[in-house]
Amino acid sequence: MRVLVGGGTGFIGTALTQLLKARGHEVTSISRKPGPGRITWDELTTSGLPRCDAAVNLAGENILNPLRRWNAAFQKEVLSSRLETTQTLAGAIAKAPEPPQAWVLVTGVAYYQPSLTAEYDEDSPGGDFDFFSNLVTKWEAAARLPGDSTRQVVVRSGVVLGRGGGAIGHMLLPFRLGLGGPIGSGHQFFPWIHIRDLAGILAHALETSHVQGILNGVAPASSTTNAEFARALGAALGRPAFIPLPSAVVQAIFGQERAVMLLEGQKVVPRRTLAAGYQYSFPELGAALKEIIA
Repeated sequence: MRVLVGGGTGFIGTALTQLLKARGHEVTSISRKPGPGRITWDELTTSGLPRCDAAVNLAGENILNPLRRWNAAFQKEVLSSRLETTQTLAGAIAKAPEPPQAWVLVTGVAYYQPSLTAEYDEDSPGGDFDFFSNLVTKWEAAARLPGDSTRQVVVRSGVVLGRGGGAIGHMLLPFRLGLGGPIGSGHQFFPWIHIRDLAGILAHALETSHVQGILNGVAPASSTTNAEFARALGAALGRPAFIPLPSAVVQAIFGQERAVMLLEGQKVVPRRTLAAGYQYSFPELGAALKEIIA
């Protein structure tokens, strides 16, 4: 297949591109800067969709960038980097004389309301209680295409764990120094996925003609808490991991609204993902972390 990937040069995009090429597909990235095997977002807007069999959008400003203050300007960037790229790509697909067979968007489990007791699958309600859940609702709405000539899939991703980026990137140093530990109470659920599985779910969604609608992009070990994650990461590194990061510190670094993403969590089950026939490479946290820090 010829696959067009928005945000194809980022952390998830790089992993997906490698996997698709290994499976014999041809990949073109859409990014801000031109380069080999790429088109720019401006070119997409002016020249329309290049011929392709499938399109994926992974573009979006990193919400948990600790170097950026959580103010109106950054919130606007977080919104526009997701909504505008998604609208641009969906618009180009809708106008294409030969539309692609599949259109896949990656959003997030922030759609589901944090809870210490609730369990969410793809049919659970959500998307209307804070900045992030509303963002996911708008983002998924921006991707919707009229008609049914193109199969549409949305993957709501958990925290992506992988080498060289994502959440682990920020955590490794304190944990290696033996200064790691749970965030806040540690009781909150921690919906995670290994990057190889997120790329795998996306490839499965692109290649499998019966897959459509919402898939939860999380590992099946859905009851992992933040404290269990901290212990498992410490164990994988052979370091103690019991120094908690107090809620007040997290709020001071990230701002109150954004801190919720770290201090609270959801128990999310990949019911439809499993039913769609996807087989996980890393269903268990211990093995996932061993692979990442090996």
